[in-house]
Amino acid sequence: MNDQGKQHVRLTVNGEIREAWVFPHESLLDLLRDGFGHHEVRYGCGEGVCGTCTVLVDGEPVSGCLLLAVQADGCALVTVRNGAAQCGFCTPGMLLTAWALLQHDPRPSRQRIRRELVGNLCRCTGYSKILDAVQEHAAHAAEQTGGHA
Repeated sequence: MNDQGKQHVRLTVNGEIREAWVFPHESLLDLLRDGFGHHEVRYGCGEGVCGTCTVLVDGEPVSGCLLLAVQADGCALVTVRNGAAQCGFCTPGMLLTAWALLQHDPRPSRQRIRRELVGNLCRCTGYSKILDAVQEHAAHAAEQTGGHA
């Protein structure tokens, strides 16, 4: 801890090692946006219920607004790097949660996809197209690997 009460953290963000001094109460969302300039990680509800600030922390989807930056020290993070269709409100949470699901279950049923994505709010009511996209990606990936994950 330095004389301003800040703690040093070292993270790997999208494959790049990043370091910063953060206050103990600073959220991972604030560090990513304000400290590192990752504006693709968005603020939504601030309560961890909408999925907008979702990032992968060591491969698991986490609400960046709820995790303290110091708790992510030493972790590998993945953020969404590009925008998407519609308003984009749900994009980070949907993409990263779907990616994490497919890492654990390369051929999930539509019901499993729906259950995994339940924590991500889509304001444009694009749920059917999102479910279709996850299923299509899983099928395409299975074709590319000969049916193996």
